[in-house]
Amino acid sequence: MINRHLRKAVLASVAITAGLLMTACQSGPGADASGKNGTGAAAVAEKVSDAETSKDSSGSGSSGTANAANAANAANSARSKGVSGSFRNGKVSYLAPGKYIVSAPGKGDQQFWVADDTEVHGAGTICGDAGSRVDAPCTLDQLEAATKKGAVGADVEMRNGVATLVTERRAAAPQGSGTGSRETAVDGVDKGRGVSGTWFGNVSLLAPGKFTVSDPKGVEQQFFVAEDTDIRGYDDICGDAGTAGRDGTKCTEEQLETAARKGFGAEVVISNGIATSIRDDH
Repeated sequence: MINRHLRKAVLASVAITAGLLMTACQSGPGADASGKNGTGAAAVAEKVSDAETSKDSSGSGSSGTANAANAANAANSARSKGVSGSFRNGKVSYLAPGKYIVSAPGKGDQQFWVADDTEVHGAGTICGDAGSRVDAPCTLDQLEAATKKGAVGADVEMRNGVATLVTERRAAAPQGSGTGSRETAVDGVDKGRGVSGTWFGNVSLLAPGKFTVSDPKGVEQQFFVAEDTDIRGYDDICGDAGTAGRDGTKCTEEQLETAARKGFGAEVVISNGIATSIRDDH
């Protein structure tokens, strides 16, 4: 009996001691209320938050850099857009092939380029006759040759840094000699003041619908073609010398332009600045 009571007392003591030990372990340093170590969920959550913050910060920096680059590109694009406007009473000087500068009162010096479709009108210096009341259409080669010799007084119309029209200014007309108003070649044709006559020489292309015929001395006369211009070929423009016959082969304006790009000899009859007939002399 006594032994049984002793055993119960010992077992109870052991159970109490074990309970105290378990409580001490659970409430020791480094433990949280959930019984998990302090380097667990809370620390991981904090690291995730820090990582997201760092990512956001890094993303914001990249976005800022990209925006700055885009702004710089936009600024460069705006700066690269050429100048547009009218430069009146200027002096045009040669800089390099296809590149010129115009000095106009109140606008200073402005560089510009010329293109295949740039129209050039002369009044005796670039090309044409100073005594004529009609401005003559000139080639870009004639503009270059004239400006290489010295500055030429001219008005320049510009779009995005490229000249659309260069018009040589005429010398001031003496008082009492008329208004001194300037006409282009097209204006002269429209008013019935284009050149008329027959030319034998080399035909060259200036622009679509515009040509020159030069005589043996190299003097060029510019002219236009119309829908009713009679174009005849004997091998140079079109056709074949062996089969063309006396009247030649009727050619198209496209064939005329193709041949004129290379140049060919022809008889050109002009009335009021417009060719009425063109016959190659092959």
